[in-house]
Amino acid sequence: VQLQASGGGLVQTGGSLRLSCVASGRTFSSYAVGWFRQAPGKEREFVSSIGYTGRPTYYSDSVKGRFTISRDSAKNTVYLQMNALRPGDTAVYYCAASTGGQATILKGVMDFWGKGTQVTVSS
Repeated sequence: VQLQASGGGLVQTGGSLRLSCVASGRTFSSYAVGWFRQAPGKEREFVSSIGYTGRPTYYSDSVKGRFTISRDSAKNTVYLQMNALRPGDTAVYYCAASTGGQATILKGVMDFWGKGTQVTVSS
């Protein structure tokens, strides 16, 4: 499975972006998909994940209530709608796919990783 994340950009505080993660090579309908981010000088952190059926969904405390993850299996795409963005959300965002459970996803143990997309939130 090849994953390609897109949709990043530069926005002001309070703005919105929608990231997309498109899979190619084979369907990833049997994979859970996670979004992770890494800010300069910081470790990669879990942001959100979605089960292969579209449920369950999980969010880190820092994005809960502001970000929404969803998937469109017909399009082999997972989305991350990001609202009320803050400068602290600035990072490179990566999507990844896993056949494992949430415990392994939280640890960042994924089967496939895509290249990241840069999100920059200005104050």
